[in-house]
Amino acid sequence: MGSEQLITAVVANEQGEIFDLEGYAAVGMAGESLFPLTDAGTMELPFGSELMRLPDRVPILYDMENGRFEMLDKNPFQPDEDLFPVAAFNSPGHVVSSVCAYREEGHAKILPLFSYGAVGWHDAGFRSAAILVDAEPRQDLRFMKQADILQGIDRMRNQLPGNRLRQHLETCALEYSCPAGKNFFLGRFEAPLPTAKACNAACLGCLSLQTGRDLPCSQVRIGFTPDPEEIAGVALEHINRVERSVVSFGQGCEGDPLLAAAVIEPAIRLIRARTDQGTINMNTNGGLPAVLKNLLDAGLDSIRISMNSVREEAYQAYFNPRGYVFADVLKSIDLALSKGRHVAINYLNMPGFTDTKGELESLVAFIEDHPIHMSQWRNLNFDPIRYWQAMGQDGREAPVKGMQTVIDTIREQFPGVRHGYFNPPK
Repeated sequence: MGSEQLITAVVANEQGEIFDLEGYAAVGMAGESLFPLTDAGTMELPFGSELMRLPDRVPILYDMENGRFEMLDKNPFQPDEDLFPVAAFNSPGHVVSSVCAYREEGHAKILPLFSYGAVGWHDAGFRSAAILVDAEPRQDLRFMKQADILQGIDRMRNQLPGNRLRQHLETCALEYSCPAGKNFFLGRFEAPLPTAKACNAACLGCLSLQTGRDLPCSQVRIGFTPDPEEIAGVALEHINRVERSVVSFGQGCEGDPLLAAAVIEPAIRLIRARTDQGTINMNTNGGLPAVLKNLLDAGLDSIRISMNSVREEAYQAYFNPRGYVFADVLKSIDLALSKGRHVAINYLNMPGFTDTKGELESLVAFIEDHPIHMSQWRNLNFDPIRYWQAMGQDGREAPVKGMQTVIDTIREQFPGVRHGYFNPPK
């Protein structure tokens, strides 16, 4: 490892107390691959990240004295103390390069909808197996003071009285601590425009709707459809006071916005009748290209298409599309490109799958055929082991050299493709 130093493992006890374990190195996991974490292969735990104890799981650590991986369910320095893995949920703008290493116990339930990055301790601080992909402070909590948010809420109540979408965003900002919702009230960057109650996919990791599984959603889906005037009212308030503003349909608290085109299309026309400023963006699965065409014609500036893979079989396994096929997604991408609009993919990453040879080769071929403008590298918030299982054999392939290699390969082969995490202004 040259000058690289192993970083110390961190674990938790039953009470949730987190501590380092002398003599053991932290371990990263990517599918079936295990590797000790080093200082050079990690970064300081990003501000705003959270540490989580994983129940019903046994940590995998690296015994530095014996040079071997070991499952450790008991504290060697206090044998009556049970040990649990600790994972990092990294703040926005960071992609997990390896997952916290563990093995499930037989009764283990599926993990909640977070990403589970590997983490360790070195030089008096936590270090995370993560890669910075976007340094913009768009969702940096240090710039989101509660007093300022409350002041912005009061202002918007006066500006938009009776606007149900504004009321919904208050819930997003205050109850769910949604950074996008907070940014609207702070008058910064990108404002969300959740609209759609329904979706035509049944994603394994849907954040707002889970049915038939012991897996709670992280936020409640919007329960009404705002009218065009309500949507335009929120959008115009943001555009008129924020330089290089972005307003976006398609949020974690809604279904797919293409299914709400009946109100979104006239809303876009209302916005564009008042101003040509700001970027009107849509985050979507892209499953309805004919509907998307009408929205593009109305003035939609950019789209971001969510994909966990550019291979149909893997996409199908995660998204479970209803009423559309993978070819429709590709049609939507090509349609937007043909109309000169900005096209990004919301590339949902999972080490041990995304960084396999087959996935990387497929991504290269995809960009060659569909010259997108941007790859947004996003962590897939889902139980890692359950995800690899859902992906079948592909999830157990030997990975390439890691997520950094995947990102670097795309940079080298497609220098015109932008890399980041957030939707850019036009």
